[in-house]
Amino acid sequence: MKAARLTERRKPLELVDLPDPAPAPGEVVIEVEAEGICRTDWHVWNGDWEWVGLVPTLPLVMGHELGGTVVAAGPGVTRVKAGDRVTTPFHESCGHCGYCRAGRSNLCDHLEFLGLTHDGGYARYATIRNADFNCIALPDSIDALSAAAIGCRYMTAFHAVTRQGGLTAGQWVAVHGAGGVGLSAVQVAAALGGRVIAVDLADAKLAKASAEGALHVINAGTQDAAAAIREITGGGADLAIGGLGAASLVSSAVLSLRKGGRLVQVGLTSQAEQGYVPVPLDHIIESEIEIIGSVGNPHVDYPRLLGLVETGVLRPARIVGQTLPLDQASDVLAAMDAYETLGFSVITEF
Repeated sequence: MKAARLTERRKPLELVDLPDPAPAPGEVVIEVEAEGICRTDWHVWNGDWEWVGLVPTLPLVMGHELGGTVVAAGPGVTRVKAGDRVTTPFHESCGHCGYCRAGRSNLCDHLEFLGLTHDGGYARYATIRNADFNCIALPDSIDALSAAAIGCRYMTAFHAVTRQGGLTAGQWVAVHGAGGVGLSAVQVAAALGGRVIAVDLADAKLAKASAEGALHVINAGTQDAAAAIREITGGGADLAIGGLGAASLVSSAVLSLRKGGRLVQVGLTSQAEQGYVPVPLDHIIESEIEIIGSVGNPHVDYPRLLGLVETGVLRPARIVGQTLPLDQASDVLAAMDAYETLGFSVITEF
């Protein structure tokens, strides 16, 4: 099979021919039909996250946003069979630890990370571990492109807005950063009744945010975003979604909130921050601001997410900005350096 492998940080991916994988016990192999190129892949390519112990073994086939069809099932797999159309959370979970049993599989004690702890979807075929738990069946009406769009950034935004953010219809939602996660959060929050304000530095991304339901957009390069949000909302947003882990963005997101507001932080840090950002602590205390982390989407919340997609309430494929062949993946990663991509870039030719 053709695959694109990371062999050295910040170097073009190596295009190679690899043997087709065979499933081990508990695993399935899927034929990948669509695979997203995620900001998380950029972080891995950039050499980030050593500070949290996420150091992949190279060479590595990245990729964790996928949709496809099962072509082989290993011994012990009973709930998934060849021919099933599936996606999977990027956080492959064990299904039996305390967090998994409590419906918080995104915090699994024995987490595997597709395309980071083992090879992922930048290839014709990918292996899914603990398949009976981690394979999510796709309704017939949801195509592979939509499945890839859901794969990480969209389902992460869904979790951030709904469960972690606790959005109530009519609340003001300020989305800081209109990348893949941010545009997904805009669409989800607007569809579920939020009054959305999008913040970014790029007018094209802000225009896309407007198309996905943002009532107001703010270019943080020309305006004080926090002050503008407080003015628009008459005191501040009820909920802020932090789509990037940049220090200035996190601070602005906190200052954009009204008293009792909450920041749900999704975006992770890069080399400049290495896990730590300053926060306006006195404002957090005096205004009783909550800061909540958010990662992925628990398995138990997929039925609701897929139901909303199936009925057309949510439309993740609208966030896809481009489809491309496998050999152009390196170009997208390089473009992410300057935040030049718009929406999701999805590999559809292998």
